[in-house]
Amino acid sequence: MTRISNMLIPALIFYIVAMGMSQRKDIYASFTRGARDGMKTVAGIVPTLIGLMIAVGVLRASGFLEAAGGLIGRAVTLLSDDFPNELISLFVVKLFSASAATGLALDIFKEYGTDSFAGLATSLALASTETVFYTMSVYFMAAKVTKTRWTLAGALLSTFAGLAASVVLAGILAR
Repeated sequence: MTRISNMLIPALIFYIVAMGMSQRKDIYASFTRGARDGMKTVAGIVPTLIGLMIAVGVLRASGFLEAAGGLIGRAVTLLSDDFPNELISLFVVKLFSASAATGLALDIFKEYGTDSFAGLATSLALASTETVFYTMSVYFMAAKVTKTRWTLAGALLSTFAGLAASVVLAGILAR
């Protein structure tokens, strides 16, 4: 399997070059034009990325994300006493930053273990949800989308569904 995966990218590149040559296309000009367009996109996204990373850093350093997770966690503990509060913080942070959520996930793995309910729920939640605010701000900025209409509501609803499914599946798998 490792050999196949190591050969897959070079084979794909060779295939693209061969197809371009067979169709008598200027492959190098197409490549440089695509690279130039990609750099324009990156240059357009960078200010949004920097602003979002600063905002997430400030919210995390100030303790706001953990406090919000704690408030939501208290409401959840009314429903279930054995639900770890760290999962709530993880779920809140994941909406803004995948790297910050990964740091929290590592803390959860160290404290509870990867095969525990909390570890399984963490893994499933990180795999089945998206960084809603990051994705919306970066990709909408790059595509110059101004009318988002129901995007946030739909993204939050699908994220909540992913989180609920991860908790239910982790409960089943942890037994």
